[in-house]
Amino acid sequence: MRQMITRRGLVVSCQAYQGEPLYGADHMAEMALAAELGGAIGIRANGTADIAAIKQKVDVPVIGLVKQQIGNGPVYITPTLQTAIAAYEAGADIVAIDGTGRERPDGKTLQEVVEALHHRNIAVMADISTVEEGLYAAQLGVQYISTTLSGYTPYSPQRVEPDIELVRKLAQKTAIPVVAEGRFRRSADMVEALEAGAQFVVVGSAITRPQFLTEHYWKAMQDTVKL
Repeated sequence: MRQMITRRGLVVSCQAYQGEPLYGADHMAEMALAAELGGAIGIRANGTADIAAIKQKVDVPVIGLVKQQIGNGPVYITPTLQTAIAAYEAGADIVAIDGTGRERPDGKTLQEVVEALHHRNIAVMADISTVEEGLYAAQLGVQYISTTLSGYTPYSPQRVEPDIELVRKLAQKTAIPVVAEGRFRRSADMVEALEAGAQFVVVGSAITRPQFLTEHYWKAMQDTVKL
């Protein structure tokens, strides 16, 4: 396997969406470098172009994924085995995949995808939304379990704040490294997640999406002060 993330700390998710000024591999590569210089122990990147560009810029491990909506299915984070292999071939050290039991566009089960990736010696991060999903992914032997999808599946707790309780329960029930991800904005929540047993915390929008942050702060001002 390629580089693994063995330290505890902060991983920065460098992703931009179409229509945003920072969308593009070159922008994300510079963002990743800035994050590394700031102390990030890893980078999470979406799309083969971004993964390849970022790998050329940073020395820390890169968690790669491919967000792709295929048909009307619910799975969009590296939804097929082929997209997982593409992320790896672009340079990802660790490949993040949807770790739920929902139907995948290529008809493969989570077990089949994990086994196929491990056969190729590819490290897997399972993005899950519940304790049960996390424990099943652990049984399959994934290298990391991430709480990325908590609140983004209809059957997981719908909350505004990070699901630190999910981190705590998984850390208590499995020896697989647990990753805290999803809606982390305050440093206090990040510290709490580490204290709850997270191996590392992934932060994206609160660091790498200035347009989103500006809109968030502007709305807060409008809601509280007459402008």
